[in-house]
Amino acid sequence: MASLIDVRDLLALRGRMEASQLSATLHTPRALIDAMLARMEAMGKAVRIQEEATGCLTGSCKHCPDGKDACSREWWALR
Repeated sequence: MASLIDVRDLLALRGRMEASQLSATLHTPRALIDAMLARMEAMGKAVRIQEEATGCLTGSCKHCPDGKDACSREWWALR
């Protein structure tokens, strides 16, 4: 099981990562990683980076039930 220090160290080494990448690398459940990232954000140690989907390559975002939220990505980095 990973700790906050493990998450911090991995973000420091890699620069920025998605929560799913952190979960897979640290072999920790995604829910726990999400909770640790939220706590680090509340402490001012991590920042959430929203990558906007400026354009869908297939043009199907209008027809997708999830809309543009399915195309956007969320990254985490140290502050």
